[in-house]
This record gives sequence, C-alpha cells and structure tokens, in this order.
Amino acid sequence: MHRASFLCAPGTREARAALTLAVTASAGFLAFLAYTLTDMESAAVDTLFNDGLYNAVQLLAVAGCVLRLICVKADRAPWTLLTCGLGAWATADLIFSFAYGNAPHYPSVADAFYLAYYPLCYVGLLLLVRRHIADFNRSLWLDGITAALGSAALGAVVLVETVLETTEGSRATVITNISYPLGDVLLLSIVVGVFALSGWRPGRTWLLLGLGLMCQVVADSVFLFEEAADAYVPGSPADAAWPLGMLLIAFAAWQAPSLGTRRHARPWLATPTIAALVAIGVLVYDHYSRQNPLAIVFSVATLMVVLVRMWMTFREKESILDQIRWQAVTDSLTGLGNRRSLVDDLDAALANGVASEAQMLVIFDLDGFKRYNDTFGHPAGDALLERLGHQLLAAVGDRAKAYRLGGDEFCVLASAAAGPGALLDVAVAALSEHSDSFSVTTSFGAVFVPDETTEPSEALRLADQRLYTQKYSNELTRARPHEVLLQALSEREPRLLEHSRDVATLSIKVARRLDLADEDLTVLRIAAELHDVGKLAIPDAILVKEEPLTPAERMFIEQHPLIGQRIVSATPALQTVGRIVRASHERWDGTGYVDGLAGEEIPLEARIIAICDAFTAMTTDRPYSQTLTVGEALAELRRCSGSQFDPGVVAAFEQAVRAGEIDPAEPAFTAALRRRAS
Repeated sequence: MHRASFLCAPGTREARAALTLAVTASAGFLAFLAYTLTDMESAAVDTLFNDGLYNAVQLLAVAGCVLRLICVKADRAPWTLLTCGLGAWATADLIFSFAYGNAPHYPSVADAFYLAYYPLCYVGLLLLVRRHIADFNRSLWLDGITAALGSAALGAVVLVETVLETTEGSRATVITNISYPLGDVLLLSIVVGVFALSGWRPGRTWLLLGLGLMCQVVADSVFLFEEAADAYVPGSPADAAWPLGMLLIAFAAWQAPSLGTRRHARPWLATPTIAALVAIGVLVYDHYSRQNPLAIVFSVATLMVVLVRMWMTFREKESILDQIRWQAVTDSLTGLGNRRSLVDDLDAALANGVASEAQMLVIFDLDGFKRYNDTFGHPAGDALLERLGHQLLAAVGDRAKAYRLGGDEFCVLASAAAGPGALLDVAVAALSEHSDSFSVTTSFGAVFVPDETTEPSEALRLADQRLYTQKYSNELTRARPHEVLLQALSEREPRLLEHSRDVATLSIKVARRLDLADEDLTVLRIAAELHDVGKLAIPDAILVKEEPLTPAERMFIEQHPLIGQRIVSATPALQTVGRIVRASHERWDGTGYVDGLAGEEIPLEARIIAICDAFTAMTTDRPYSQTLTVGEALAELRRCSGSQFDPGVVAAFEQAVRAGEIDPAEPAFTAALRRRAS
C-alpha cells in the first residue's frame, strides 16, 4: 500500500502484521480463484478449497479488520460494526460449510448470522458517512438519496422479483428467502448513495469499501438466480466474489481517512437524471409486467425526490442570480449603489433624452483621505469609507439616491426640487470627519439634467470636471505653496516681486473681460505671480545688466520659463500653474520660447500674462529700455497684435483701459511712478 495512505507507519510491528495478513489472504484468494476456474473432479480437492481455503481467506479478512481495531483508534465505532458484520458472515459460512455440507437449508442457524451482516453494515456505513462528510450540501444529499432510491428500485425489480417468483414453502422459509434480496437492495442503495454523496469522487477508502460491498451483492445475486434455477454448484467462479469482497473491505479498513468525501463535492447532473430514467423505466415496465410493490414504491419515491431536487436547484439558481444582480449594482464595502447602478439610474432618468423632472447629479471626492490611509492603514481607511457611506445614506434619506463610485468618490442623484443647497450642505457634512490627528473633508461637482445636458456620459464628465476644478482650487487655497516661492523671489530681487504682482493684478482684470471662471482666475493669479520665478536661477550679472545682452546671455535668459516650470511643478498642486509659466513667453506667431507654440496652442492664461507682462515692462523703469506712457504702450500692443500677442486678448485689454478698469492711478502704477521718481 502507498505509504501516505496506510494508517500505520511503515516498519512498525503493526504494519508488518497487517502486511503479512494481506499477503497471506491475497495468496489464498488467488489460489481459490484458480480452483474455481479449473475443472477438478475430486471430493478431497473440493473439500480443501470450498470448506478449507474459502473460509480461511474470509477469516483472514476478518482478522485484518480486528487488527485494525486494535492498532488504530480513528473511526473505531463504525469499523467495529463493519468488522462484526464480516465476522457474522464468516461464521455463517463456517456453519453452512461444516454443519450443512454446503447444501442450502431454509431457515437455519446460518441464516441468522447471514442476515445479521446487513444491519451491522448499514449502521457502520452510516456512521462512517456521518464522520467523513461534514459539509452539508442539500443538493448533494438529495443526489445521494435519489441514487439510493433509484438503485433500490432497480434491485427490487431484478432481485426481489426473482425470489418472489421462486420462493415457496412455510412462512418462515418465505420470509428468510425474501430477506436476502431486500438486504442486498438496501446495501446496494447505500453504496450508490454514498458514491453520489461524494460527488462520484469517493477516494481510496470509500472506493475499496464500496467495491467490497458490491462484490457481496453480486455474489448474493448470482447465488439467488442459480438457486431459483436449481443450478447452484459449490465452487463456481461466482463464489470467489464473497471472499474478494471481504478482502477489499479489509484493505479499506487500513486506508487513511479519505479526503474525497471531506472536500466540497459538486452535485452531478447525471445522478438525478439517471435515477429518474431508471424509475420511469420500472414504472413503464410495470405496465406490461406487474412488479412487486416494493419496486413501485422505490420508483415513485425516486421521482418525488428528483422533483424536490429540481425545485431546490431552481431556488438555488434564483438566489444566486439575485445575489449576482445585487453585487453587480452594489458597492460591497458601503452597501451603496456603484457606478453601474448610477449609470442605470441616469439612463432611466434621461430616457429618450427627456427627464420626467429635473435632476441634480453631484460627485464628491474626499480631501485628506490619502493622508488618513497612509497614517492609519488601509483597514482603518476602509472602515472610514464604510462609516462615511452610511452617514451619507442617512443624511440624504429618501430625498436622493447615494452611490460610491470607487476609491474615495461618492455620488448623489436627487430631484432638483428637493432643495439643492440644503442637500449639498448635509451631504458635505456627512462626508467629513475631524479629530485632533486628522481632517477629512470633501470637494464636489454638480450638474443639472436635462437643463445642462441630456446625455448620461456628458453629465458625469461635467460633474467630474467641476469636482476636480473645485478640488484643485481648494488645495491651492489651503496649502498656498506659492507663497514660499514669492518670498524667495522677493529676497532675491524685490523689483521682480513687485512686477509679478502688477502683472497678476492686470491679468485678473483682463481675464474677467474674457469671462474666465472663478476657479480659473485663481490659477491665473498664481501663474502671473510666479511667471518670473525661473529668474531665481539667473546670475545677478545678467539679471541687472544695464547694457544689451549678448546672444549667449539672451539664450540663458530664455530658459527661465522652463526653469520656472520645474521649480513650480515640484509642488503637485501647482502642476497646471507650471504649464502656464512655461508658456508665458510664447508668441502668437510661433516664434516665442521655449516650445515655439502658436495661436491657440498657447494656454489662454499664458497669452493674458504675456500681454500684461509686456505692458507692465513698457510702463516701468528698466535698465535696458525706455519707459513708455500708457498710450504709447497700448499702441505698441496694437502694433504687435497678431504677431507677438493674441488679438482677442489685446482688444480685451484695451477695452479694460478705456472702461477705467485699468487705471494708471492705481497702486500698481503709482508704485512704478515712485520708482521712476526715485
């Protein structure tokens, strides 16, 4: 036997004893099998094999099971019953051979021991099943019952009917004769049921045990048929099935507990199908040839269990489908709807491009959640998300539907009539949490449908765009990282800081003329203040030089927008500002630096800064240029419109000057005048 499957460690006294019994019993069985296959007409030889060797092999099998009970504690109770069953059968064979001379006699003392074999095996098998099939799978158990009933129905037709047709005599004789096929039918049904219960993967222990019991059933069946035909002769090949069955059971006793029936076995569709076909076949056959009531009862019971099995399967599949549907539209962490659920609800609200009532879609994103996650760990982060999700659901109540789109993004879809302002306030409060060690707030972007769009994808895009615009603006407002750079610029060259703030003031006024959004104004102001921050890397000898710059020095100066972008972009919140700073010296005709962008390739903010920078430079004292009046500076801007500057922005700048929005008497310009006077 395989080392891993044998119950005793190799080389031990118990293992050697078991191996000796197995080899001896196997050799005896092979000798008896050879005898049944030869034609030896000798009374002495017949007695030696039929009475001696046959019973010796069976007693060796029983001895192997007894040795197993002595040496191994595992599963001792069921194997005690199975061993007693084998012992009862071996005792009955001894009585049959030596007391009755192998001549059938009903009823007899041997019958009592033969029949005791069945209940002992039934109980032992059931105990073994209970110990080794721990997982309760209702479908699998029903498959086992179905297979058992189907095989019982077939056995009742084949075995019971044969005995009923040939049995005669006293009531005791009839009862005794009919008990054998009934016992075999039940034994067959249990074996088939256990195999079905294991998902038809019984493992080595159950395979050997099942084959051994099946050999007993086969030998009994052949014996019953031969007896019915009055053709039984001791020592026929079929007789070898009895000792073979006992040897297989003894081998099974020494196998380690099988894992085949402990794991999650899957129901097999063929099991109820075959069992149902057998039952239907028996009932159809009964229409042409009347069968015994037991076969009919087993067949009807089989079909009833198959119907129950079908109903349970339908319910299980329906439950699984409901669970899959729920999982498909639900966020598993918070229990809120997920992105798919939101899209479905938006599609329903905007069916055919028309909403039944105005809807407000709001996307929320948590601020400070990444720091919270990094500080306290992902489990704490998940717990926070779950807590905030429940708070959001409770806050919006029946007024809106709440969703989690993934990560730290949440969403609300509500009727616009529900009071948008109040709803936003409670939602923002629900998605915020603070303590001494952390602060988690939220940014949001809202869109109204169908007023602003009738397409779900466009509604999501607009809300997402507005969310991140607000989030970016909030980050700049909270962090204000550019203040450090402005301070460094002031320390290096105070006039640069004053110039940058003058440019920022003018840029905001022009941008308002061009209807830039408030959040874009924030970015523009910071970019205008930092557009010359790259000059921190320019040597003083070049930066304050009064003589004209050499080509090499000019090339060096022209790198300051690129340097400025690198300085600014070191702060993640200023990435957009960095791109504007890089483009602040590009020209409308594409001859600027550092990338040679042209026309609308240049960001609008950079085009505004370029004009305001030039105007401020022309109207302020510079060591290398003459100061111009406001009128002269405007004329120069008009002259360079379409080549150096964006004509639309130049026009907006002039309109602002004429409207008095840009006044030379403002502090920015008076400061420039004071500098000129000094």
